[in-house]
Amino acid sequence: MDKVVLDTSVIIDGKATELIQSGELVSGSLVIVPRAALDELQAQASKHRQEGFVGLEELTRLRTLCEEKKISIEFEGERPSMDDIRLAGSGRIDAIIRDVAKTQGATLLTGDYVQALVGRAEGINVRHFPSEVRISGLQFEKFFQNDMLSLHLKEGVVPSAKKGVPGNFDYLPIAEKELTKEQLEEIAKEITEAARISKLGSVEISRSGATVIQLGSYRVAIARPPFSDGLEVTIVKPLVRLSLSDYHPSEKLVKRLESKAEGILIAGPPGSGKSTLASSVADFYLENRKVVKTFESPKDLQVSKGITQYGPLEGDFEKTSEILLLVRPDYTIFDEVRKSRDFEIFSDMRLAGVGMVGVVHASDPVNAVQRFMSRIELGMIPHIVDTVIFVKAGKIQQVLELNLVVKVPSGMNEPDLARPVVEVRDFESGDLAYEIYTFGEENVVIPIKDLDSGRASSGVEKLAAEKILQVFRKYDPKAEVKILSPSKAQVFVDEAIIPRVIGKGGAQIKETEQLLSIGLDIRPRERTDRGEGRVMKFDYREKGGSLEILCDSDSIGNEATLYIGNDEVMKTIIGRKSRIKLSKKSEAGRKIAQALRDGEDIRVEVE
Repeated sequence: MDKVVLDTSVIIDGKATELIQSGELVSGSLVIVPRAALDELQAQASKHRQEGFVGLEELTRLRTLCEEKKISIEFEGERPSMDDIRLAGSGRIDAIIRDVAKTQGATLLTGDYVQALVGRAEGINVRHFPSEVRISGLQFEKFFQNDMLSLHLKEGVVPSAKKGVPGNFDYLPIAEKELTKEQLEEIAKEITEAARISKLGSVEISRSGATVIQLGSYRVAIARPPFSDGLEVTIVKPLVRLSLSDYHPSEKLVKRLESKAEGILIAGPPGSGKSTLASSVADFYLENRKVVKTFESPKDLQVSKGITQYGPLEGDFEKTSEILLLVRPDYTIFDEVRKSRDFEIFSDMRLAGVGMVGVVHASDPVNAVQRFMSRIELGMIPHIVDTVIFVKAGKIQQVLELNLVVKVPSGMNEPDLARPVVEVRDFESGDLAYEIYTFGEENVVIPIKDLDSGRASSGVEKLAAEKILQVFRKYDPKAEVKILSPSKAQVFVDEAIIPRVIGKGGAQIKETEQLLSIGLDIRPRERTDRGEGRVMKFDYREKGGSLEILCDSDSIGNEATLYIGNDEVMKTIIGRKSRIKLSKKSEAGRKIAQALRDGEDIRVEVE
């Protein structure tokens, strides 16, 4: 081979340098690098993709070897357009590289089987280098030990690892020397190449500065600047593969999974063993003769071969769900439900009749349900999620079940306060743990019973005071509330505004009671000098586009509150010229100016 053209694949694989080192390319040979290949690598590196950096570093190594061995190296061919680079995945760059080989009458070296087939069909002399499967014996594997959950490598930092079991681990250094950037680049290159050429490897996410690779049972996250402050490689490997029986579920829970549960959330904090349990549930359903599929990105669940693992089709799980509905699975494992669109897809699949098992990050069981509340109508939640399994430290800590009923919420006594309520019960004991319902204009989650201590708690007592004050402080900023019972409260407001609060024939207060779902007793608020501001006499003047409130000279530097009637307008500090200056264009300035023109009662109180 006296004249060869390099394809992008052989550059990244390092085959060209191997040929020189082995003596197949000798002094006097000509190595041609198509400009299209160079520009493609540059474009990938500019997007902080691992392949681009590997290829450019290999070209630098290749040039040095050619100079040592007195082998000529040239860059030939046209430069690809932006459209060519964008369509590289469709074969546009490969076609330009073949044209260089054809024009130069050179041998095309490639590791791409399709490129080799097309080149031979065009009459080009092609040498194909089938990729060797290399998924074992990689450098990072020497760090892994039997009890290691994850490996954390960063340039300039001593390698560290999490050791132990989910929920009970230590983060420890596992070497003495810091990793250099060159060493970490070599590790990243090995992983990237192994994922590209191995059937057990795949690039799950490739974005500017971040790459996520699944290589066998290893999940690898590679971060580069500017996304991170330095090159970092994080590798996670599941320690064990468990069956559902290893979690010692109650017979009652097993029966529910077999017969009733079809909208399941497996919740827990990061590293608690959620995905491991999800894999066990998937195998459990397969053993019970159910068709089971998974939604994963990356695809790292450890499941039986009879379970097909799907990723996002063309980067979109919605497209995957369209295909999945045609496949008609009995159950789908969704690992992990993160974004709003994921929650919507989970809900759509469940409402279409597919049994769904979702993995969700949550600090406690009910938080997993709350993540649906902002995205799904409250009454639909029990039709989508009927069971929540909370996992912590690799064990099932608690199981909740959800049901929709119409009743008067706990702590309320009036029959006309009945409404749809989502009951969340402890599955094993049947005790009511939470109620979810509409309070005012918001959906609220009310803890009914502390399952550890047995202490009852009233939702109204926890929320009523705050909700009531939100309403009545619109009338009186200093309104006060006293909760008499779960269904009754006293509200203390300025005596002058009580008629406005009650309304004609009591219409206004009745509407407020219906809004807040609680009976209200309106009382005049006692005003005393203690804690009240001193009412100060003032004068005013208009000056151009401003309005000046002229105060006493002894009030300079004090905080003042301006009222129109009993409505607070603003708080401010009296300036050094004993005046408050307002722009007529400001909201407060417009209100004060209009009140002065209408002859309304304006009051200035000084603290």
